[in-house]
Amino acid sequence: MSNKFDTNHQDIAWCPGCGNFSILEIIKSALSELSLEKKDIVMVSGIGQAAKLPQYVDTNFFNGLHGRSLPVATAIKASNPKLTVVAESGEGDMYGEGGNHFIHTIRRNVNITNIVHNNMIYGLTKGQASPTTSKGMKTTLQVFGVTNEPFNPMAVAISLGASFVARAFSGDRNETKEIIKKAILHKGYSIIDIFQPCVSFNKVNNYKWFKDNTYYLDDKYDPYNQVEAFKKSLETEKYPLGILYMNKERVTTFEENLVVYNNNKAPLFERKRDLGKVINSLEERK
Repeated sequence: MSNKFDTNHQDIAWCPGCGNFSILEIIKSALSELSLEKKDIVMVSGIGQAAKLPQYVDTNFFNGLHGRSLPVATAIKASNPKLTVVAESGEGDMYGEGGNHFIHTIRRNVNITNIVHNNMIYGLTKGQASPTTSKGMKTTLQVFGVTNEPFNPMAVAISLGASFVARAFSGDRNETKEIIKKAILHKGYSIIDIFQPCVSFNKVNNYKWFKDNTYYLDDKYDPYNQVEAFKKSLETEKYPLGILYMNKERVTTFEENLVVYNNNKAPLFERKRDLGKVINSLEERK
């Protein structure tokens, strides 16, 4: 079925069977079902296989530096709060090179959706261990096994009081689509960590492994309980899927707290600029 966010006749630079294909279709479906207009969306990514995804969605996008998608997304949202901003990349880009930005975007509570493709390996650079690779796993670089403890993005996000924290699996399209839709509609920073198999360089965490080692939170689970959510984030025998945590206390967003919007809600690009005042202000600071 065609989608208004489809790009026509474009070669996609992913391996056959890659979990990125599912995420691409899921995101386009979610945007379409939310009746969002192309002109009102900006997708931002860094560098990596997952970071190529915005190039395959017919909307606005900014492809930036490795690990630097979140500060760009923050600046875009601050400049025009009316936009729907989605920062999207792989776990190496977001949690490795961009780990510091990840932490402080949570603290700022920028009203953006952060989608992370987590395949537990570096796919673009041929199979080195990523921040989420399991300890002991042998890779093309760590031939004797990974010695670092894996980074736990869900635990970090929940411990910092993130506004919306969820985990999904690219093999479950409907469930993942609904989580993404809820994240986009949520006011505040939303992080979705999506398990996504890398069929070329990760022979351990494949589709069957993710199916066998995950489960969905049931209707009895309370996502507003931070302590219980943190306990869930530490589960590794089987990883919980769904919305792990929602913070009711994060009522204002980064852009709402900006002084520039106190008396004028118009986006910055719509305002008249007086270059004379800018020059005078710079001169006064010499």
